[in-house]
Amino acid sequence: MANNQEKLFSDFTAPSRQEWIDKINVDLKGADYQKKMVWRTNEGFSMEPFYLKEDVEKLATVNALPGQFPYVRGNKADSNSWYVRQDIEANDAKEANGKALDVLNRGVDSLGFRIPGKKVSAEFVAQLLEGIYLNCVEINFMTCQCHTAELAQILVDYVKAKGIDPEKVVGSISFDPIEKMLSKGKDTCEALQSLKPIVETLSVLPNFRAVAVNAYKLTNAGAYSYQDLGYALAWGNEYLQQMTEAGIAPELAAQSIKFNLGINGVYFMEIAKLRAARMLWAEIVAQYTNDKESAKMHICAYTTTYNQTIFDSYVNMLRSQTEAMSAALGGVDSMVVVPFDHPYEQPTEFAERIARNQQLLLKDECHFDRMVDVAGGSYFIEELTAALAKQAWQLFLNVEEAGGFLAEVKAGNVQNVINDTNAARHANAGKRKEFLLGTNQFPNFTEKSEGKAPVQCCCGCGSHKEEESTIPAIKATRLASDFEQLRLTTEQAAKVPVAFMLTIGNLAMRQARAQFSCNFLAAAGYQVIDNLGFATVEEGIEKAMGAGADIVVLCSSDDEYAEYAIPAFKALNNRAMFVVAGAPACAEELKAAGIENFIHVRVDQLKTLKEYNAKLGI
Repeated sequence: MANNQEKLFSDFTAPSRQEWIDKINVDLKGADYQKKMVWRTNEGFSMEPFYLKEDVEKLATVNALPGQFPYVRGNKADSNSWYVRQDIEANDAKEANGKALDVLNRGVDSLGFRIPGKKVSAEFVAQLLEGIYLNCVEINFMTCQCHTAELAQILVDYVKAKGIDPEKVVGSISFDPIEKMLSKGKDTCEALQSLKPIVETLSVLPNFRAVAVNAYKLTNAGAYSYQDLGYALAWGNEYLQQMTEAGIAPELAAQSIKFNLGINGVYFMEIAKLRAARMLWAEIVAQYTNDKESAKMHICAYTTTYNQTIFDSYVNMLRSQTEAMSAALGGVDSMVVVPFDHPYEQPTEFAERIARNQQLLLKDECHFDRMVDVAGGSYFIEELTAALAKQAWQLFLNVEEAGGFLAEVKAGNVQNVINDTNAARHANAGKRKEFLLGTNQFPNFTEKSEGKAPVQCCCGCGSHKEEESTIPAIKATRLASDFEQLRLTTEQAAKVPVAFMLTIGNLAMRQARAQFSCNFLAAAGYQVIDNLGFATVEEGIEKAMGAGADIVVLCSSDDEYAEYAIPAFKALNNRAMFVVAGAPACAEELKAAGIENFIHVRVDQLKTLKEYNAKLGI
């Protein structure tokens, strides 16, 4: 058998790089290779369409093994299992406990309780944890920073009183004052004085992490992958340095940190990000201690809210599913899938069940929990991991050279970078350079909001009182928010505008432009009416007026616009807004005749639709 295999392989010669490129160029039929095939990432580097074995042989990452330093291939060697986590608002202990017990019977094995600071007490925690076996599930807590030390002591006392083996208590308490500076713009440096007492209190629970790096807040504010990774590393290093300077052993300090990372929709990039994150963090920790076990980065992944939408909200399930796949294949320790209805309501029982089942599907049907670093050895992902690690590491070094993460946050520099990125991405969405399915691309023509409106965030989006802010805050405005506001405004108008497609001439061009125009205008909530075609522009105008059109869009070929546009414009006679679909060579001639409105792939969609609303009195 072996001889046959050797003969088989000897019959084929591996194509060279130039042969691959030559073949691609043939298939491109004259199109530019660099423009069509090379992926220019938002991270600032480019990725080729193919890689060869020789490309990755120079990378150190391919020599690593799962479960071994620097953990690029994961912390575990025998499986890829992760905790299925669901966060619960614990305003009422009994109610939250009941919900927790219910979801534990539905596939969840990790709980996250968000407790109001004023509710923190031994009695509240005891009731909250009634019937929950801490030696069987992961348990996580989030509360006001000034009450975290008190909660830490209550938890330790509870474990002792119940006689639970401390080593079997797995979870975290999410002490992260820096996150409050980022999201609320308040200087919480004073809270850092509790860092050492909290870590020392919880040190009796060796698998319970006291300090959190909540970098998912950056992802939810629009940060690119290299930004949330680079800043997360600097964030973690800040806490590591603060703890060691306070006299905490570096091993304990490193083992006290948990990274809550956001996962965005760039599928392969996020797999690479998680692999790079573990590798870079291991190198950072190695500068403090030789203990390799302490160098493991423990990650809870959150699917992002940044790309979630109010309209066509079931598409949010598709977004979060690909993000969950990235997280699972990237090798996280636990995961939270944000329910699809999160942007517009307190998640329903149905939405939470779907979110749980999205993870259970990956485990029980796709067996993602059984494959350790399935991406390892992929030439493309290995190259992507190395390229992203290089970019994120440079950002980390820049922050350190500027005085460290805390200093950069207090100066507002981190917030300004993230807010600039967010603004740039909103601008790109407005110009359809960044697509959101169902929002600025292929919207549901007939969907209505039915009372849905954006949930007002109480933190992380700058909605707090301005007088409370002493430093800049990140602005976590969802990418779809501008289009949603536009569409809600249109929907609330006295009359929803009707856009009529006057299709004429070349069959292929008129159909293509009608489809483009319908999608373009429906993004504002306009009622769109497509047509099969008209023999004359006069016939089309008559039908448009009979349909009560507020906008008439002429859809034809560039060559035919010289023939049809001006007669159609004159026939309409200002009874409705006239729009030409395209950017024909005769555009200047058409403008001279009084035609003002043109829509095509190079116009700013959001700006144009706002202008149309203004012209229509909306």
